[in-house]
Amino acid sequence: MPTQGSLFEDSAARPLADRLRPTVLDDIVGQEHLLGADAPLRRMIASGRLSSFILWGPPGCGKTTLARIMANCTSLHFVALSAVFSGIAELRKAFEEAARRREFGEGTLLFVDEIHRFNRAQQDGFLPYVENGTVILVGATTENPSFELNSALLSRCKVFVMNALDIPALEQILRRGEQLLKRPLPLTPEARNTLLELADGDGRYLINLMESVWDLAGEGVTLDSAGLLKIVQQRAPVYDKDREGHYNLISALHKSLRGSDSDAALYWAARMLAGGEDPLYLLRRLTRFAMEDVSLADPQALPLALAAWDAYERLGSPEGELAIAELVVFLGSAPKSNSSYKAWLAAQEAAGQFGSLPPPKHILNAPTKLMKKLGYGKDYQYDHDTAEGFSGQNYFPDGMPRQKFYDPPERGFEREIRKRLAYWEELRRRRNAAPSK
Repeated sequence: MPTQGSLFEDSAARPLADRLRPTVLDDIVGQEHLLGADAPLRRMIASGRLSSFILWGPPGCGKTTLARIMANCTSLHFVALSAVFSGIAELRKAFEEAARRREFGEGTLLFVDEIHRFNRAQQDGFLPYVENGTVILVGATTENPSFELNSALLSRCKVFVMNALDIPALEQILRRGEQLLKRPLPLTPEARNTLLELADGDGRYLINLMESVWDLAGEGVTLDSAGLLKIVQQRAPVYDKDREGHYNLISALHKSLRGSDSDAALYWAARMLAGGEDPLYLLRRLTRFAMEDVSLADPQALPLALAAWDAYERLGSPEGELAIAELVVFLGSAPKSNSSYKAWLAAQEAAGQFGSLPPPKHILNAPTKLMKKLGYGKDYQYDHDTAEGFSGQNYFPDGMPRQKFYDPPERGFEREIRKRLAYWEELRRRRNAAPSK
């Protein structure tokens, strides 16, 4: 096993991010769950018996660095490819060279960055070489492997989740940079905290911000937060409308609303819009929530959702986004009920079970003599002609037992609906119990 080198190289010509790149496992920050004393990756490396695995984590959390260090900790030859710049030809060459090295007793650690960018056929190309041990595959991805990698490849690889770097981990990187360059960042304590927050869990981006501060801050000037923001560009939130982040945030919004937490829901809605989400997508989901999770507990939910949708389409951004915010607050504070949704599912199930039964003849129109002769409309009672405006007749098909699909809770306006239904049910019971005349 190679001897562990010092933390930093001395070449000032190299970018600071490369000079700060850890060269030993103990210098990787923020991944104690994988690299702590008794953590799974630490045990695998210590045993010297590596198996193929996938590193899943956000940008700048140390995936590439970890793979390089693992290769250095073993006798494996390290080969790095990027799925962005490589294709079948590069993969075939890497596999052929690995097979030749194997003939001479040398193993290969093949690191593939952005592995999710390979299509399904290209991913299938890894299978025989991973299975027979020609390469130890370490794939890095920012996307959920469950969605982006095929099941055959996943079944042959462990998946390790790497975390975005928290503030203490980022602070360690910042102090190492100051130690390497032998000068502190010219920032007030408040601006220093702002810099760490701007990094948003990305160590590489933090180092780029540090370089900007050192390069652009005036001689002898100590920057406060306002001064810092003038010389560094704030990073756009990490958000991909077509991938897992999109679904995670809409799930967070939906569940915050269902949990009646308007403040949390406002935060997630703002995150989505700041990340470039289509406001109309958000309005469609909020309208669905109004129908599915508020429903008749507050009958104003759906009209307000449609009004907010209309207001946004008329005003656009940014003015129309206030209509979205107002809708989020209203839906979060409204009483919740999914009784109509459950009733509809139950009715659909019953329709499938009793789908061939015709309506009872007494509720059918009889526009012809033949239809009257066949009993269409016979004994139908016109509800408005009764004292209560209610006849209590059966409207389900003959041969189908009476069903109760809708069972509203004692919440919001459905409390009143429940009373109405109980009133009609009692009238129906009395009518059905009364002797026929």
